[in-house]
Amino acid sequence: MRKLPIGTQSFEVLRRSGDIYVDKTEYVYNLINNGRIYFLSRPRRFGKSLLISTFKELFKGKKEIFEGLYIYDKWDWTKKYPVIHLDFAEIGYKNSDELEKSFNVFLDKTAQRNNVEITKSAPISVKFAEVIEELHKSTEEQVVMLIDEYDKPLIDSLNKAKEVHQEIKETLHNFIK
Repeated sequence: MRKLPIGTQSFEVLRRSGDIYVDKTEYVYNLINNGRIYFLSRPRRFGKSLLISTFKELFKGKKEIFEGLYIYDKWDWTKKYPVIHLDFAEIGYKNSDELEKSFNVFLDKTAQRNNVEITKSAPISVKFAEVIEELHKSTEEQVVMLIDEYDKPLIDSLNKAKEVHQEIKETLHNFIK
């Protein structure tokens, strides 16, 4: 008997495990082909991280894990896109300094993993732009940016001093401006 994938947030793990999966790739296909930027807001434990993981594996071109799904014969598997996946559940953010350091580490690792050069000493917004530009230049493909748990630093800092919350908010703003 196949299992329910309770708590599974990785599309690849879910597909390779043989657990039950309700095919939502038709919706994924429509989102990709009918827009550019989406903000998906759903309650906790409602599959957002799994959806982000689905997008990630699709854009990376992992054809074999999509076999038998709606999107399988509709996607151009010859194209692979550079994917930047930022999961705020996996970075440190007790205060704005730690959040900024985490962004720097994330950007440095992303650049290194993708063999692109960026200015190590640049402000985080500049480094972020450089990573995107260099990935685009090196692959000649659009860069896919996936952000998960975007609100976690803000929500977690609500219980801290007002100044700490404000500083975290400003650091987040500086990252994406």
